[in-house]
Amino acid sequence: MYAIVEIAGQQFKVEKDNEIFVHRLEGNEGDNVDFEKVMLVEDGDSISVGKPFVDGAKVSAKIVSHLRGDKVTVFKKKRRKGYQVQNGHRQYLSKIHIEGISMGS
Repeated sequence: MYAIVEIAGQQFKVEKDNEIFVHRLEGNEGDNVDFEKVMLVEDGDSISVGKPFVDGAKVSAKIVSHLRGDKVTVFKKKRRKGYQVQNGHRQYLSKIHIEGISMGS
């Protein structure tokens, strides 16, 4: 069983017991979160597709940790002008553990 779910503006394919990295979520480590923006649910032979979301479907997860991603370097240059700028950032992420996918009633 898997589902396509929207988490923090991005779409993820999730299954039970997956651990994924998403943009930083509200809440503390160890908190349970539910995502109700489920776009597709596949359960064996049956596939439920939402318009845009599947009614009653829910993905429950647990926040494992908050962390920062790898450094991304941004380098800008204009040739023959002597212009160079080097910048970078580290994205704030949350690691979540998918605990279950339910179709509701």
